Amino acid sequence: MEVYLLKALQFILSLSILVIVHEFGHFIFARFFKVRVEKFYLFFNPWFSLFKFKPQNSETEYGVGWLPLGGYCKISGMIDESMDREQLAQPPQPYEFRSKPAGQRLLIMIAGVLFNFILALFIYSMVLFTWGDTFLPLKNMKMGLAYGDTFRNVGFEDGDLLLRADDKELDRLNVDAFRAVVSANVVTVRRHGSELGIVIPDDMMQRVMREKPFFAEVRYPMVAERCDGDHSPAALAGIQKGDTIISIDDVTTPTVYDVSEQLGAKKDREITVGIMRGGNLQTLTLHTDTAGKMGLYFQMPNQLYTTVVVKYGFFESFPAGIHLGISTLKGYVSDMKYVFTKEGASSLGGFGTIGNLFPPVWDWRLFWMTTAFLSIILAFMNILPIPALDGGHVMFLIYEVVARRKPSDKFLEYAQIAGLIILFGLLIYANGNDLFRLFFGK
Repeated sequence: MEVYLLKALQFILSLSILVIVHEFGHFIFARFFKVRVEKFYLFFNPWFSLFKFKPQNSETEYGVGWLPLGGYCKISGMIDESMDREQLAQPPQPYEFRSKPAGQRLLIMIAGVLFNFILALFIYSMVLFTWGDTFLPLKNMKMGLAYGDTFRNVGFEDGDLLLRADDKELDRLNVDAFRAVVSANVVTVRRHGSELGIVIPDDMMQRVMREKPFFAEVRYPMVAERCDGDHSPAALAGIQKGDTIISIDDVTTPTVYDVSEQLGAKKDREITVGIMRGGNLQTLTLHTDTAGKMGLYFQMPNQLYTTVVVKYGFFESFPAGIHLGISTLKGYVSDMKYVFTKEGASSLGGFGTIGNLFPPVWDWRLFWMTTAFLSIILAFMNILPIPALDGGHVMFLIYEVVARRKPSDKFLEYAQIAGLIILFGLLIYANGNDLFRLFFGK
């Protein structure tokens, strides 16, 4: 329960930042062009608000709603989700959105998306400046990788080390490497000291989305870091820091995954553990707990293998952050084509899926990296040409500029209603997928 609450807290904080920045983009451009902003809200407030105030001599009411599905900036004279027909029935006023030139209205509408994208670039830059870029190069993973079933079925074997996807060199295990592998014709790996080409099927991404395996993870030995208390099975057996677990009941266990597999079948049992200590082989006896655990914390790959740390100065961080942001956007946009497949539609997720992007412990670096990623998603999704989204307004404004005539208010009103129906339908479908996966594990 504590993990879920922590993820929910991170999600709400991240969403609040993104919504405020997005709506502030609309707000600041509207005020620059002397358009009145009637309300500026974090979250929606049907029927009542958690908090609201209107500064003296201000035209804008600021507040916090109770429904955390986004936020809004109510701009005078604009057909939006408020569906304020009474205002639109009055003659246009100079301070209204509808009275301004199409170019100004276009800038007001794209400002939210623009601010979200700029925010993402800024966050990426500051993360690189503060923490640098630390990664474990593929070439340093001495035991290679362990692969999911879908990848093993097309020819990968545990222990293979990724080298190239077609002609692209692969240097680290991340989402870019995954995209490169599933979209390649041939992936070159190192197996038993020799290079080998693996042919990738054309429908590899569809297979991955349908079967939902993990891609690959680092293979590494189980090297003891510390015992979980003096009375844990590992401590009572005499396991010490630096010991490498190499066998369980005479079954060889070269990796952490092999150890876990053996222990999972030996719950609440006495077992023989083979360890390597200082170059010498020793055998210890211990009794596992009811979960098949030894009570042992082991070292992670970044402790066992050499990592690379790239540091950035303040001014160096900005071009690096911009490059990372643009690369992330390109990758996300390229993935969108799979949404329109059967497998892609079933993979859509709602708030639960988004919340699970955050780590189970509070880590500021991961929090800001996730927030930057969500900011890019929010920017891209909002610019889609769907009525009720910023992109829908932009689409009609571009039509107005090209056709030199404005769509009627009645048409825009109906389009807004249609867009809201589409968005609510997608919202229900995506969150329904989350609930289905929660209860049925699919």
